[in-house]
Amino acid sequence: MTGSTTTAPNLTEADSPPAGSPAPARDAPPARQVRFRLEGMSCASCVLRVERVLTALPGVERAVVNLSTETADVAFHAPAAPAAMAAALARAGYPAREAAVVLGVEGMTCAACTGRVERVLRAQPGVKEAVANLALRRATVTLWEGGAAPEALAAAVTRAGYAAAPLAEAKRHDPAEEVRGLARETALAGALTLPVFVVEMGGHLVPAFHHWLMGVVPMAQLWLAQFVLVTLVLLGPGRRFLSKGIPALLQGSPDMNSLVAVGTGAAWAYSSVVTFVPALVPAASRAVYFEAAAVIVVLILLGRTLEARARGRAGAAIARLVGMQPRVARLEDGREVPVAALVPGMRVLVRPGERVAVDGAVVSGASAVDESMLTGEPVPVTKHAGDAVTGGTVNGTGALVVEVRAVGAATVLARIVAMVEEAQGSKLPVQALVDRVTLWFVPVVMGIAALAFAGWMVAGQGVAAALVAGVSVLIIACPCAMGLATPVSILVGTGRAAELGVLFRRGEALQRLAEVRVVAFDKTGTLTAGKPVVTDMVGADMLAEAAAVEAGSEHPLAAAVLDEAAARGVVLPEAEGFAAVPGYGARAVVGGAVVAVGSQRMFAEVPADLSAAAERLAGEGKGLLFVGDARVARGLIAVADPVKPQARAALGALRGLGLQVAMVTGDNAVTAGAVAARLGLMPEEVQAGVLPEGKGAALRAMGAGVAFVGDGINDAPALAAADVGLAMGTGTDVAIEAGDVVLMSGDPLAVVDALRVSRATMRNIRQNLTWAFGYNAALIPVAAGLLVPFGGPQLSPMLAAGAMALSSIFVLGNALRLRGVKGARA
Repeated sequence: MTGSTTTAPNLTEADSPPAGSPAPARDAPPARQVRFRLEGMSCASCVLRVERVLTALPGVERAVVNLSTETADVAFHAPAAPAAMAAALARAGYPAREAAVVLGVEGMTCAACTGRVERVLRAQPGVKEAVANLALRRATVTLWEGGAAPEALAAAVTRAGYAAAPLAEAKRHDPAEEVRGLARETALAGALTLPVFVVEMGGHLVPAFHHWLMGVVPMAQLWLAQFVLVTLVLLGPGRRFLSKGIPALLQGSPDMNSLVAVGTGAAWAYSSVVTFVPALVPAASRAVYFEAAAVIVVLILLGRTLEARARGRAGAAIARLVGMQPRVARLEDGREVPVAALVPGMRVLVRPGERVAVDGAVVSGASAVDESMLTGEPVPVTKHAGDAVTGGTVNGTGALVVEVRAVGAATVLARIVAMVEEAQGSKLPVQALVDRVTLWFVPVVMGIAALAFAGWMVAGQGVAAALVAGVSVLIIACPCAMGLATPVSILVGTGRAAELGVLFRRGEALQRLAEVRVVAFDKTGTLTAGKPVVTDMVGADMLAEAAAVEAGSEHPLAAAVLDEAAARGVVLPEAEGFAAVPGYGARAVVGGAVVAVGSQRMFAEVPADLSAAAERLAGEGKGLLFVGDARVARGLIAVADPVKPQARAALGALRGLGLQVAMVTGDNAVTAGAVAARLGLMPEEVQAGVLPEGKGAALRAMGAGVAFVGDGINDAPALAAADVGLAMGTGTDVAIEAGDVVLMSGDPLAVVDALRVSRATMRNIRQNLTWAFGYNAALIPVAAGLLVPFGGPQLSPMLAAGAMALSSIFVLGNALRLRGVKGARA
């Protein structure tokens, strides 16, 4: 977050409009003020234009623009809104700068809590959007620079009843400690509740036990003992519900804690009246429900303990990623230093079996490095001097000396963790439905509980029966499951994707990818290796002579010839007098004779067998290099960009998922057709000769629901234009930044993994939401007793609490199944 550490006075609501503005009517609300920091202002005319744009909006009373500070202070009232002002400024060419703040928020327990946190944050000066995440215990705020400071945002959330702080200052959440704390509270509540439960429920289940107990201890003393024990439960382990639920209810924003507080409080209060002032209650209704209040607290605490344990497992993937970063590194001289003390340029020793400490390049040594944590590929990658290595990967059997290139947040592992965390904190479009429902859910439930109570009273069933119905409705309808349904699935799904080498840079890409119907691929570097290699040699073996000449050339095909010679262990003879012939090739004197390498037109004579072979190889889309003397071609070398080993399988797997596939490339039709034939693509599935700026138009012509897979700078426009852009992690930084999803391995099968995870996650979310909504829709009427007149059941408050806890556990358990999504390479 950039900007000041305190909130500027002109960002708060004012008691009166600025001086010089028209006086409002007596009952008009006071004007509000907001400050924008703008881009693009360069002169006095810019200032005047910005002021005209702002004051032209209905509701804007005054706009004061300062060129030196690049700010615009606006006084406004309804119908003007900061979002509309920012949009008008952007259209005028002076966009308001945005910033992001992430807060750590403790105390959120359900969907109503996240909704309340979001409403509080959106009401703060300069805030554009706020998204609270129950699973991660975070709130991400997008605001215009010059808006409320992070500390002010955190203070507003804290005043609303949730402990909040800027993420960098927030106490690090320890899932294990949370589980231990909840387990302790559950055990204490259970120990205090057990005698009450045995006395009450034991008497119902075993009448002889009840009669024996009444003969030993008078009823009044038993009720008094229950009062003491249950009061300790409510004021001890159950205090968390009262301390959060009652203030939220009084502020008009009831949440799950409010439902529990009112339900248990009503049961406790009624039982206390019966215990101490029985004359106020009809004799037929003189029964206590202390055990219901206490058991409700125990069951809900038990449910939260299990939830916390499941949430810890849900975030295990990212925790494992963080844990892969070694804490210490061994310098080249053998000294051990903290990884945090390393700086670029230092050299570290990586012994066999150790994890690489930071990103760097191999200086000396050779080894096979396991990069499966990065790419999902199980086969180790051989590393020699000059090769890059990534922090967190595991060294094999050889020792390596690595020069440090990146540390801290600049490392690949740190960026991966940041990407995954950003995606996990996102709110999918499907969450909008949950938000709309939960906005009214708790107040509606409280209304239903009141109606249930009144209905039973009107039916003449007495206070006790009415209380059971009202409390059961309150307890069973807690919206925990709805609040967890989406974020926990995202948390587990994106974590599993990261383990498979697929990084969702934006959470909403999860939903969009599950909806695509066409997957279009770039060719070079995506379906092919992106690096030409020698595929055929015809005629005289002149590889050594050709490589000697090509050593002086910068042509892309020259590198393929040199690599082939190196792979075969060919010793290159000396070449003299190198000369490039533009448009034809190159020549040099090798071993006292002229050797020419280039196109067919470089030679006066080409034997018939070479000419026929050239025609055949050209039809396969391969590049051709003729080799000969000054006038006669003696040999032919064919060079091609080979298809990636798993490309054809990937296209087949995508078709198996019911998707259409296509290839969009800038290469000529002959080359594209040859590659398509090897991949099993039909001619109508190939678009060749498409320039970079034309790829976006080609994708739009395919209709809605198109994903594009690419790796190069020229693919960036298409990656941005597609509904979902999947960038090969082996490609350029520009392509990766333009993509919504990053495939770390560069293997086309990773596209299949991304689709599988996306579909599985969205299916999981739909299952969770169906359960959460269906559970409440089905059981609230049962809890209210609507089925009793027809001979049906009615849930007791204790059973309602158990069912509510099981609902959340079901959602979490269902989300954890996403950890078992199989990779395409498994």
